[in-house]
Amino acid sequence: MERLQQTVARMGGVNLLPVAVALAALIAIGAPATWVTLTVAGLAMGMMIFLMASGLSLVFGLMDVLNFGHSAFISFGAFIAASTLALLSGWVAADSLLYNLLALGIAISAAGLFGLVAGWFFEVVIVKPVYQDHLRQILITMGALIVAEQLILAIWGGSPLSVPRPAFLQGSWLIGDTTIEIYRVFAFLLGFVAFLGLRYTLKSTRIGLLIRAGVENREMVESLGFRIDRLFAGVFMVGSALAAIGGAMWAGYETLITPDLGAEMMVLVFIVVIIGGLGSIEGSLLGALLVGLTGNYVGFLAPKLALASNMILMMVILLWRPQGLRPAVRT
Repeated sequence: MERLQQTVARMGGVNLLPVAVALAALIAIGAPATWVTLTVAGLAMGMMIFLMASGLSLVFGLMDVLNFGHSAFISFGAFIAASTLALLSGWVAADSLLYNLLALGIAISAAGLFGLVAGWFFEVVIVKPVYQDHLRQILITMGALIVAEQLILAIWGGSPLSVPRPAFLQGSWLIGDTTIEIYRVFAFLLGFVAFLGLRYTLKSTRIGLLIRAGVENREMVESLGFRIDRLFAGVFMVGSALAAIGGAMWAGYETLITPDLGAEMMVLVFIVVIIGGLGSIEGSLLGALLVGLTGNYVGFLAPKLALASNMILMMVILLWRPQGLRPAVRT
């Protein structure tokens, strides 16, 4: 096993796993045009899952908080964005890029703002009293999730809700025999920008340094006069906002959403967090890309295995690297 890990490290490390999966799929599929379409779809799906998973990874890995209510932010983000786009239907359908962008920006901002405010409330009122007590964290966040799901049913009802897409994101590009959906390209770019922003904040700013130092030695940082509780609340708020934005993007991807959306996505989110490694933005991105690509490739090659493909992926990776692909803290 050590020899295998050394060989992988010399070839570029685990970062090349998505490339290896894509090349193996190209050989198995055999049709380049189909492979490109599936790859773009997998990358877009992976980036949207990354938005949802990155916040949970930070909260779970850095703050040691088991937040089973994370899926509530995903669901609320999706429904708030859908309702906002419906209210701005004139701008959404307008033959104007400016109006389309304004409608989309307002919808995503509304979802993100809700995530910030709800994340602050969730951390201060629900999570903060049960720090260092995992059993109570599980119980109280599960209870909060049930309440949130009932609120969604009370506000939007249980019927599926249609999500309009801005006109500029509708349709596909036809390049030769390859069809690339415009919305998927946009989702990939948005997720990649979010990754760069998170990575820069955690690795290259004073706030990121304080967060990482607070995780390692909270008492020392507090003795220097810094309010670690405020920093951790900020991490929780940002993670919740990212989950809500991810839910908003997924709503546009599916175009038809139900109150079960968050619970359904939470399975994939937990898989990404586990295989990526706790507290690692790079690990979350790597895990999300692997999940997105694997799901699309297996769904095309062996549809009956599609539902189990990501569970199998998680089992294989954990047997190889029990701590995940790129954990933030190695034990």
